[in-house]
Formats: sequence, C-alpha cells, structure tokens
Amino acid sequence: MTLSMKSFRRPARSFAAVLALVAAAFAIEICRAGDASHMTAREGVALAYSAARAWAEDAELVYLENDEDLSDAGTSARWGYLFRSETLEGARGYSVAGGKVVQAGDLGFRFDPPPIEAGWIDSQTALQTAEEKAGLEFRAKEGGSLDSMLLLRGASDPKKPERTSWLVVYRAEGRPSLFVLVDAVDGDVHRKWRG
Repeated sequence: MTLSMKSFRRPARSFAAVLALVAAAFAIEICRAGDASHMTAREGVALAYSAARAWAEDAELVYLENDEDLSDAGTSARWGYLFRSETLEGARGYSVAGGKVVQAGDLGFRFDPPPIEAGWIDSQTALQTAEEKAGLEFRAKEGGSLDSMLLLRGASDPKKPERTSWLVVYRAEGRPSLFVLVDAVDGDVHRKWRG
C-alpha cells in the first residue's frame, strides 16, 4: 500500500482515517512500563534518532505519538517515533521508554510524508497551548479527557502542508472528539474541529 501526499490533503474525516491507519500500522504490542518515569516527547528523540541512524544513515523523523497514556503535563511513559529512509525506501518505528528503545519494527508499507522540521516545541508546551485554547473548555463541558498527541508535518493542514504541527486529540464518551492543531514552531493554535 502506498500513501501519497494527495491522501493527506483530503478533508478532516479522511485525515482522521489516514492517521488511524498509520497509528494501527505503527502500533506495536504495548507493554506497560511499570514504574517507568514519564518523559516529554523531546526527551526520547535523541535515543530514537540514534537507533534510526543505525538502521539507515539518512533516517528522518516523520511522525511521533504517545504510546502510553498522557499525563496532564503532556508527558508519557512511552513515546513512538517513526522514521523514513529514502535510500532504503522504507519506514521504521521505535518506541522509547525508561531511557531505552523497548520496541522497534518496520512500518510494512510505504509512507512518505515530509520530515518534521527541526526546532519543534515539546509536548508539554503544545499541550499547555491546546488546553488554554480549547481543551479545558471541552473537558469541562463534555466530560472529556486527553487521548493522544501526534507530531507530524504535511498531513494536518492542507492550506499549509509544509507546517510541522502537534495534533492534540480529546475524547468524550458519546460525543465527537476535539482535535486541536498547534503549530510546532510558533506554538499557536491554527485550527480546531470536532469529529
């Protein structure tokens, strides 16, 4: 199966389906890390890069998400990092917890989004912005909770596909989810929607 950037430029409902497909393909057997301390997304990226560069010298980070539940501070016991290699024409994911790579695996299909821009804000900062602009109100009114955080580029805003963004997802029982798109460079909320 080949995903192209054209797939990512469809309306929000298609976007959610694509993310679900990537997350499912990238999903690995999640072992609870026990007492492993929580970390921000950035705290695990150096280790993930090191592992990815051992796999392919041209490995580029294209996607990351929490692999365990998120805290209200935007930390998780485990984060998943997905890299692509043009040379190998493949993608490989690494799950980092407790200061080590606890799982690694190939994606299994071609996935060619643009690489994530350097200098992205960390998960704590992105969550704080999402909470202030929409999340706290959603939690209060809908009884919602924080579900997931994804860092990606090119798929989340068809008007500005070059943008690296955090997508913060909130869920509430029996209600449409809330999606908050936070620019990962300037830290502003650029879009929010229910679906």
